[in-house]
Amino acid sequence: MSSPSDTTPITDRIASHRNALKIYSFFIISIVLTEESAAESGTGAKVTAHGRKKNHVYAWNWEAQRGRIMSLVANSLEADLSLLFGPGGTDERYLSFVSKCTFVLCENQNVLKDEDTRNGLCRIIGAIATKHQRVSQISASVSHLIHKFDFTVPHLAEAVASAEKKFGDGSLAISLVREIGRADPKEYARDSVGADNVGRFLVELADRLPKLMSTNIGVLIPHFGGESYKIRNALVGVLGKLAAKAFKDVEGDSNARLRSKQAMLEILIERCRDVSAYTRSRVLQVWSELCEENSISIGLWNEVASVASGRLEDKSAIVRKSALQLLITMLQHNPFGPQLRTATFEATLEKYKEKLQGMEPSNPDKDEVANDCSPGEVILGQDESVSDSCLASSQDQNDHDATIVDITNLEQIRALVASLEAGLRFSKCITSLMPILVQLLASSSATDVENTILLLMRCRQFQIEGSEAALRKMLPLVFSQDKSIYEAVESAFITLYTRKSPTETAKRLLDLAIDCSIGDLAALESLVSSLVSKAEISSSTVSALWDYFCFNINGVRPVQSRGALSILCMAAKSSPSILGAHLQDIIDIGFGRWAKEEPLLARTACLALQRLSDEDKGKLINTSSRVFAALQGLVTSFSIPEKIWYGAADKAISTIYTLHPAPEIFATETAKKSLSSVFSVLGNEDVSNGIETENDASLSSVSPSKLGRFLFVISHIALNHLVYIENSVRKVQKQIRKNEKSQSTVDLQSDVSKSTEAQGINAELGLGATIDIAIESLAERAEKEIVCCSSKKNLIGHCGPFLSKLCRNLTLLQKFPDLQASAMLALCRLMIIDAEFCEANLQILFTVAESAPSEIVRSNCTIALGDLAVRFPNLLEPWTEYIYARLRDPSVSVRKNAVLVISHLILNDMMKVKGYINEMAVRIEDEDERISSLAKLFFHELSKKGSNPIYNLLPDILGRLCNQHLKEETFCNIMQFLINSIKKDKQMEALVDKLCNRFAGVNDVRQWEYISYCLSQLTFTEKGLKKLIDNFKMFEHALSEDSVMNHFRSVISKCKKFAKPELKVCIEEFEEKLSKVHQEKKEQEETTKNAEAHRQRIGSLDEFLATKEVSQNSGNSTEEETSEVVDPSVDSSTEHKENTPECSDHTSTENFQTSPQATESGGAGEIQSTQTVRKGVSQLRAKKTRDPVADPSVDSSTENKENTPEHSANTSTENSQTSAPLTGSEGGDEEIQSTQSVRKGASRSRAKKTRDPVVEDSAVSGPVRRATRSTRRQGR
Repeated sequence: MSSPSDTTPITDRIASHRNALKIYSFFIISIVLTEESAAESGTGAKVTAHGRKKNHVYAWNWEAQRGRIMSLVANSLEADLSLLFGPGGTDERYLSFVSKCTFVLCENQNVLKDEDTRNGLCRIIGAIATKHQRVSQISASVSHLIHKFDFTVPHLAEAVASAEKKFGDGSLAISLVREIGRADPKEYARDSVGADNVGRFLVELADRLPKLMSTNIGVLIPHFGGESYKIRNALVGVLGKLAAKAFKDVEGDSNARLRSKQAMLEILIERCRDVSAYTRSRVLQVWSELCEENSISIGLWNEVASVASGRLEDKSAIVRKSALQLLITMLQHNPFGPQLRTATFEATLEKYKEKLQGMEPSNPDKDEVANDCSPGEVILGQDESVSDSCLASSQDQNDHDATIVDITNLEQIRALVASLEAGLRFSKCITSLMPILVQLLASSSATDVENTILLLMRCRQFQIEGSEAALRKMLPLVFSQDKSIYEAVESAFITLYTRKSPTETAKRLLDLAIDCSIGDLAALESLVSSLVSKAEISSSTVSALWDYFCFNINGVRPVQSRGALSILCMAAKSSPSILGAHLQDIIDIGFGRWAKEEPLLARTACLALQRLSDEDKGKLINTSSRVFAALQGLVTSFSIPEKIWYGAADKAISTIYTLHPAPEIFATETAKKSLSSVFSVLGNEDVSNGIETENDASLSSVSPSKLGRFLFVISHIALNHLVYIENSVRKVQKQIRKNEKSQSTVDLQSDVSKSTEAQGINAELGLGATIDIAIESLAERAEKEIVCCSSKKNLIGHCGPFLSKLCRNLTLLQKFPDLQASAMLALCRLMIIDAEFCEANLQILFTVAESAPSEIVRSNCTIALGDLAVRFPNLLEPWTEYIYARLRDPSVSVRKNAVLVISHLILNDMMKVKGYINEMAVRIEDEDERISSLAKLFFHELSKKGSNPIYNLLPDILGRLCNQHLKEETFCNIMQFLINSIKKDKQMEALVDKLCNRFAGVNDVRQWEYISYCLSQLTFTEKGLKKLIDNFKMFEHALSEDSVMNHFRSVISKCKKFAKPELKVCIEEFEEKLSKVHQEKKEQEETTKNAEAHRQRIGSLDEFLATKEVSQNSGNSTEEETSEVVDPSVDSSTEHKENTPECSDHTSTENFQTSPQATESGGAGEIQSTQTVRKGVSQLRAKKTRDPVADPSVDSSTENKENTPEHSANTSTENSQTSAPLTGSEGGDEEIQSTQSVRKGASRSRAKKTRDPVVEDSAVSGPVRRATRSTRRQGR
């Protein structure tokens, strides 16, 4: 039986155990802290270094022990400690110590790398927060770690999630989310690192606790309106995680669950238009993740696709990249089937709609019940409808009826129709993107090009209309200097065309070659030759191509045979031996009967013969002479259509010069035969005489088309002969160097000293240089003899004068446009060969290039001018202005070729950029989009040369464009593009000086506007702004115009954005100065207008007074006969005359009082001028008032005479005041004298008026005074 005293030992034992727990915990945690502190400071390493290299007996693995210690502490906290600490809970100081040490360890990144230690720390955090109810303290510490240490974010999210799962208490997570939600958004804008960490924490938490986050997401939504894009990015990621995970297997109201999910998805759609490009990109990435998770309903699918389509034209490259990747993902995970052909969807949809109309009940009540389905039911039935859609769209047309019969459930058919309609909209949406995707293939961003190619390949896989044609647009990208773009194109080409069976690969390649343009053929040739060298095109594929060419496959058409040979020619560029095995087939088929059915086959066969290896060329010359006869027949025959003949003859003549051992002899025979076929009426001996004398009878019988062909043959032979001479000279020089090298080797072996001495003697005598000069002299002579007609046997030489005369006969050639095209092309080729012939015919070439009615002729001449400028730059230099004039040609084709030619010449340093470059700048705003793009590309490439020549050209371009009377919008677009190509700050600052200096000496308002607009487009630095302020006097006179002032205001607003506080004061002062001067200039302008109007009125007044004096003199006799009868009209007229001078005098006096203020800065000259004016006006008034009035007509005329001068005098006085500010700064004696004269005249006028009788207003005095005046007149 225990006594009451036994309870004391139990309490002591409990206290003893509690203290032991605290002591032991403190001990082991202190060990951990001490060891980590020593490890960080490197103390352990230093002790080891000073030791005696002995093995430590007590060395231990601290990493494992640290994990055991933290797990032990976590176990103690997770145990039930209520017996030790009582009902009041665990000791606060004990928990504070453990939590503090835990968070200190969490700040060490190396500690968190150990999994056991990390798990122990997470368990400690969760236990203290949830089991021991210390949520607020732990939440604050966790928030601090999140803000300061980015590496703790995933581990803290794991700790919070594990606490919720282990203890079933999400209070810590809720507390952290609410604390983040209550934070001021501006704090996140200031602390970008903290915002990034908080965002990552929220996304990690949403991934681990989606259901808990979905119930507390409301406190975070307001942060969408914050300035920190990183927080918005994180919230977008949170919504994506919740939409994918939070609403799966959740009990409760399904409609409420779907409404919450729908609200989140609507927020995601809205965020696609966020102001930040990073957020827009992140939203699109989240949509891609939702597609992969199959979390997007069919009802929302097309809306997401529409948003992604719109983002393809976003200004940011990262947004466009995300949009392209989203569309690729949507195609890959689309719920509508493996084929998205619009026609298939439309046909299937029409069938099911008919079936649905036949099955729908006629009772309207049943219709309402059938149509009353919730959105949740539609989404839940998605998978079933999708599978039906795929089945229906993938079957043939004949199987549709069976499918419709199988589906008899009305609800299934309705769901299927809805799914087909959605699929049709999605197919049309993707199809409409093809033009945009083609534009993106030309993007300057490599990511745009790469992802566009991937999207087009995916579209082709799903049979989207237009994807095949769009993919062919990527072929020219094989010439891109960006390696990633080239690899993307090559990879796509291999996937699309070569990874098939050999026969199918050959079929795809030859079909591609048939439909390609000239530019695409060059790109295809580069790809095919590269793939052959890499063995991506197998030998079996080459065999299949030969089968197509040789018609060994049933149903092969001649055009397919030609396509196969084209691909083989491309392959032979890297492996010439491919053509050697079928040399006879090339001759038989290429120049045989099939060539008549497919005229381009002969041209392709000529190209194949040129690509033969040297060994195969030798075999061909030795074994077969038939090929040269076929080539000659191709040139001289008229069986091939004219449009195709020129290309075939071109290749045939080139092949002759490539294969024949003596091409000049064979070419001569070909030329003679061609001449005989044209001038068939003449004898063989008289052919040259006929050409030279230009016999009218013979020319009248010549066919224009045959003559055109003959001129083409002659000119092309001459051009190829020039190339043949250059190649021969190169071979001779190469052989000489080879012989010298071999001779030097022999001499070196025999006698080194003699060899050295001999070489020195040769060098002193210049024997080596003499040989080179002799070879060059012979080559020059040979080239000159091609066109020179000094030799009687030179056929081409005799054709030169004939061709020159023919081209000068413009009247004749205008009747035959095709002949003019051939003649001018032949003339240009001969001009390229010989400098003298070129100089003699330059004028006619430029005349035809400007005035020829055919745009084909003008285009050919423009292209030829580029070739001539390369070969004879000194001859073409004086004609530079006329070359630039081709940019103004009305034809789009001519302008395009002119842009290409001038771009080639300037960018390759073959022509100097002269003062006519403004013509190229105008083409930036050409009505044709292709020309505009080429001009922009030219200036873009020009800006990369040296120190950006555009900087030096810009002022001159500006001056010339101002005089071209362009539309304001056109001018602004041109200058904006050119200024944007200047990137260096120093050049921008220098342009400020140059543009401000252009204001000096310019009085045209339009030029003021243009110069100020250019200033507004510059990127201003602090130094540039100071230069603008320093040049204020240069543009001060232009500030009177509102448009100029608006441009300067835009400059100021732009500068305020980057200005520092001390610079903002300077900007504001400059703005006030501009506004003040602008207002003063406006007032001066208004004053000048008033003065000009006054001068015009004074001139009209003098004419008026002269007329009235004549009428006065003629009216004096009538006035003397006037009786004393008073007429009421006379009274009223007299009354008006009396009132008007008084009013005028009053006004004049007021103006006289105010005028000294206006002319205060003036001199005596202005006062004297004013007095003179007033004196003259007053004398006129006095004269008029002394004249008697006899009848109403005379009174009225007198009234007008009195009113008009008085009004003019008043106006004169006002204008003298307003004009004072204009002349105040030029004061002197003349101003003072002018003012005094005006005042003197006004005072005399008043004196004379007071001496004259005045008519009173009363009716009684009027007749009396009239009688008195009448008596006076009679007395006189």
